[in-house]
Amino acid sequence: MEYQQIVHTIIDPIVEHKDALLLREIAGDDGKTISIIICAEPEDTARLIGRKGMIADSLREVISIAGKTDGKRIYLKFESFEKKDED
Repeated sequence: MEYQQIVHTIIDPIVEHKDALLLREIAGDDGKTISIIICAEPEDTARLIGRKGMIADSLREVISIAGKTDGKRIYLKFESFEKKDED
């Protein structure tokens, strides 16, 4: 199953800077775990996490259910691009 595509489909309507969105899927050594790292602009990352983490929890729940159909554990990690200060 294309978990990265599922996540992309769910979060695209939420983020403002779709061109800056980066998703990376990393398979675990045991073959049963997959980590999906979501990198976005800081304000989009805040939007994806939501107040008290409610949106992030919901995203994790949805992708977890999708993974269970294949016997996989899916983890989501949210990161934001840091703006580099130039001196």
